[in-house]
Amino acid sequence: MSKRSVLITGCSRGGLGDALAQESHRHGLRVIATARNLSKVAHLSDLGIEVVQLDVLSDSSIASAVTRVEQLLDNAGLDILLNNAGGNYAMPVVDGNISEAKALFDLNFWSYITVTQAFIPLLRATAAGTALIVNQTSIAAAMSTPWWGYYNASKAAAALMTDTLRLEMQPFNIRVCELRTGNVKSGFFNNQNAGNKPKLPEHSIYSPASDHVEQYLTGDYLKADGMASEPWARAVVAQITASNPPYRIWEGTHWWVGRIVCQYFPTWLVNMVFSQKSGVNKVVQIIRAEGKTK
Repeated sequence: MSKRSVLITGCSRGGLGDALAQESHRHGLRVIATARNLSKVAHLSDLGIEVVQLDVLSDSSIASAVTRVEQLLDNAGLDILLNNAGGNYAMPVVDGNISEAKALFDLNFWSYITVTQAFIPLLRATAAGTALIVNQTSIAAAMSTPWWGYYNASKAAAALMTDTLRLEMQPFNIRVCELRTGNVKSGFFNNQNAGNKPKLPEHSIYSPASDHVEQYLTGDYLKADGMASEPWARAVVAQITASNPPYRIWEGTHWWVGRIVCQYFPTWLVNMVFSQKSGVNKVVQIIRAEGKTK
């Protein structure tokens, strides 16, 4: 019996896709790991994992990847498509660069659609009832974390699209799962804002508190308590390979904040918690002390 196959986007070394690829390989799946730069997945190739070049923002690259995967699978069909590639743009909403914000949506939202559309024929070609689409979103889809409004919105858009896609795929026996990941140790924060340390624009209305705001834009306050990527990936792979995968997977540190606190606690309490955790309370004090509220 042939192994079930899984294609994972965004598998560059040190990221969550890397962890998912390695765990899927250990789990006995036939893994096709993709990345824009193949040098960043060379270590996966050394493990015996098949690698394919794929820039999820390029139509021509997606088309080439589909052709290559068809060749690798010998038209046997793809069992699991895991849309994982993503990024972050941290900036107060009123200070955001709209071009960069749109680029974030291109990656975190639109690429999931373009990649899924391209691989639907291969998913339909697999054995009936075994095909699965997994979209990596975030607990941020259910949270109003200050300074990360663009990221939160992009993940919320992907989450709602995933719920809709789940219903639309029912006639074709293709299951759809949303992966809502919490805080997991990876290279995520180092890669945000195009790899540059987030910095407020020169004339930001937050300038009096710029040092404080920029400290929170980096996400450094979240790094210490992140879950290790190996156990996170192990829990995720166990669930997506189950005979009846869940509609939604919550894994990673603080998953319960998105699932329980943000959904069931009153808004005033949620606002109070996020204002404290993300430093908004301190920014309020600084701005008001400077007399810059108007």
